[in-house]
Amino acid sequence: MELAQDKIDLIEKIIKSDRKFANNEDLYDDFFNETCKRSCLIVKTVSSDATLEAYLRKIATTSILNVLKNEGRLRRTRSGYMSTHEVPIESAVQTDLPDYSNITVKYEPVDIKETPEDLAIKKEVLQKIVDAVYEIDKNDSDKKYLAIYDLRFEKGMTQKEIAEELNLSQSEVSKRLFKLMEKVKQAFN
Repeated sequence: MELAQDKIDLIEKIIKSDRKFANNEDLYDDFFNETCKRSCLIVKTVSSDATLEAYLRKIATTSILNVLKNEGRLRRTRSGYMSTHEVPIESAVQTDLPDYSNITVKYEPVDIKETPEDLAIKKEVLQKIVDAVYEIDKNDSDKKYLAIYDLRFEKGMTQKEIAEELNLSQSEVSKRLFKLMEKVKQAFN
């Protein structure tokens, strides 16, 4: 995907202003690539500059954390993330505990399936779909597009069950579902 120069400059500014960028400048290309990869859909869909910058900040922070974890420069602690070069204050304090210095602790990277920006994108896309279905149904209410959408995608009914519910043939339900999906696709374009 080609990004406009102003978007590239914005991503670069956001990455370089992140506090974790300091002392990790050698990973700038990784930070930039990861952020671009994660922000493709948002850059295309968000039109407000302020909203786009807020999303990009969150995406950049998540991307930087992931790159640092993958490079072994960051580990998760109870209070958040810590550089692997830092020592927690609790371990720096002298206590009367036994010496555990010969024990090696290995930190495995945490694999988060859905990041906050993924969830935000899904919510935004689903809202656009619902808005499109409402508009399509309003313009062509005799086709019962909203009812078909609700029964199929919200209640999980089969085409046969929808046909019985709406007193239509199964082939007519299939045609209307296909037509509805085509109209939703057009609404996105």
